[in-house]
Amino acid sequence: MSFDRSIKIAPSILSADFANFGQEIQAVEAEGADWIHVDVMDGHFVPNITFGPSTCKAIRPHIKGVMDVHLMISPVDQYIDAFAESGADFITAHLEAGPHIHRTLQAIRATGAKAGLALNPGTPVEAAKGLLDDVDLVCIMTVNPGFGGQKFIRSQVEKVRTLRAMIGDRPVHIEIDGGVDPTTAPLVAEAGADVLVAGSAVFKGGSVSNSNPYGENIRAIRAAAQSALR
Repeated sequence: MSFDRSIKIAPSILSADFANFGQEIQAVEAEGADWIHVDVMDGHFVPNITFGPSTCKAIRPHIKGVMDVHLMISPVDQYIDAFAESGADFITAHLEAGPHIHRTLQAIRATGAKAGLALNPGTPVEAAKGLLDDVDLVCIMTVNPGFGGQKFIRSQVEKVRTLRAMIGDRPVHIEIDGGVDPTTAPLVAEAGADVLVAGSAVFKGGSVSNSNPYGENIRAIRAAAQSALR
């Protein structure tokens, strides 16, 4: 998987039709999605329960591109192998989810998957400084994790800018998760983000039988983000 900093749109299946995941994934990829984002929640680390490794394994054959698995769970380590075996390309764990995040990142990379580090809105970006050589992606949460459709927290934009400076020339993606739409996408793109997770902003207005709105929504987010880079 080659590295580049071009804008990538990663629809979150949390906002898709749960009864039609395979078709929904095929539809958004056909309409221009770059990655597919899977939000895994345990009802413990965050106040919601979503998917497990079996869901990831079931949807993997439908994903032509990158499967980006975001673990909002605690503990993390004992589940890493199962998510890697399900076909995850990226596995992202929260810095706040356990006492030994460096060990967690090592365990993710040992499976052959790319290692991601997520930071909650209340976590200073400087907490990631000593881990940047051990990650392939840093996810800045621009909402508090646990639910889709929340309002973007604008104070996180400066965190993105600081992180971009910290990363320097390392091949590390900056991902934004929460409240991404054509209004907020330019803010984080200009600050240095390249992977934009969007749920309701992608899936709104469409369905597997009418996927044109998915493409319109993806193009609008991408164009808005790219406009900030000109």
